[in-house]
Amino acid sequence: MPYTAQQMYDLVADVSAYPKFLPWTAAARIRTRYPIEDGEILEADLVISFKLFRERFGSRVTLKPADYCIDVEYLDGPFKYLNNHWKFTPCTDGGCEADFFVDFEFKSAVLQAVIGVVFNEAMQRIVRAFENRAAQLYGRPDSPAS
Repeated sequence: MPYTAQQMYDLVADVSAYPKFLPWTAAARIRTRYPIEDGEILEADLVISFKLFRERFGSRVTLKPADYCIDVEYLDGPFKYLNNHWKFTPCTDGGCEADFFVDFEFKSAVLQAVIGVVFNEAMQRIVRAFENRAAQLYGRPDSPAS
């Protein structure tokens, strides 16, 4: 990505801003936050709204700013499980490499089947939303010279 690891880490760590730019995210609330030795943990609720589906789920977000790493574990809501991980690695050109992993399963087999059909497209839209938010916050990178 053409943004620094710090910029991308800050963008993803700002969970309360997700409803401003993430598709299907209707609301976000930080339940609690507390420091840990190498960062901070926050517990947050997100409300996801997609067509007739509207659910709240809670997660524990571990922020490790020195490593540009964010780990998310599921607390409660409509999932059997949800794990998600972000890692931003600085590049020599001033940008960064973004590693994003998500794995989840809904408790409802019907909902899981519906989401399974559109999962790849949904993940691409979410990644694009983060990229667009970075451009909005930090400016669009210069186009390479022809």
